[in-house]
Amino acid sequence: MASMTHKNANFYVHGLMVLMVLLAASSFPIGAIITDALPPDVMMFIRFLTAAALFAPYVFIKNGLNIPPLKSLLGYAMISLPLVTFFWCMFESLRYTTPLNTGALYTTVPAITAIFAFFINNESPGKLRSLGLLAGTAGALWIVFRGDINALLSLSINYGDMVFLVGCLFMGLYNPLVRKLYNGEPMELMTFWVILIGSGWLFLLSASKLSSIDWPVVETKVYAGILYLSFFTTLVTFFLVQFGTVKIGATKVASYSFLVPLFVIILSVVVGMGSFDVAILPGIGLVLAAILLIQSENLQAQKRLS
Repeated sequence: MASMTHKNANFYVHGLMVLMVLLAASSFPIGAIITDALPPDVMMFIRFLTAAALFAPYVFIKNGLNIPPLKSLLGYAMISLPLVTFFWCMFESLRYTTPLNTGALYTTVPAITAIFAFFINNESPGKLRSLGLLAGTAGALWIVFRGDINALLSLSINYGDMVFLVGCLFMGLYNPLVRKLYNGEPMELMTFWVILIGSGWLFLLSASKLSSIDWPVVETKVYAGILYLSFFTTLVTFFLVQFGTVKIGATKVASYSFLVPLFVIILSVVVGMGSFDVAILPGIGLVLAAILLIQSENLQAQKRLS
């Protein structure tokens, strides 16, 4: 009965990871639409501060008006730095490159996460996980470039791509840090303080620009986009990533990032901004096989321990 409950709990977590990736994928087209409206650091400051403000009533009503110990705050500050850096790099890069290029570079995040997890969490990737990471990267690239090898080979790296690649390096650091620094506190507390401290970092970056912006001139769609990003792709996804990382590990959570290019295409089709191409089907197959390989390694390890 206990093993059955554990298995059901795992299915629940993996379902939440799929939801997390779907929400994360939606940030790419929305970010591309509004990225030129405000400086990246200003936009991210508003995004993080809004997310913290939306989450604060729930956190304080449930846990009381308590400030965490200094050690915990320092840990949250460390966790927030990779997030702030990644999202700043994302908005900055989209000024100079395309969502296609950023989507291609984002496929490196699971492998980068596995490297950091090896050094920080002592997560040693076995044969199945290594094979899964390789297959997932190949599959995600196939989806991004729709199976066109010439398009992949002609990919030129520009300033925006380099900026986003730096962001991917920091995003790969995020999940292992969460697993390393988590001390068993309620997950909503960790999520809230990471976001709030992140908004503090961003305020330091953007303070000199806030007074020079003509706020009434900013279009309504920009504020709507920031509100969406604040709630769904900041607050909800951060909570889910941290929850999943604690439950199933950094590399396993990161492996779901292989689905991002697929979900970006699906969302583009739904909103009428793109079309589905059957050429991506082999890529979808590789991505799904990669996720199964990475998860099956964990199941085998659990069987050996039981």
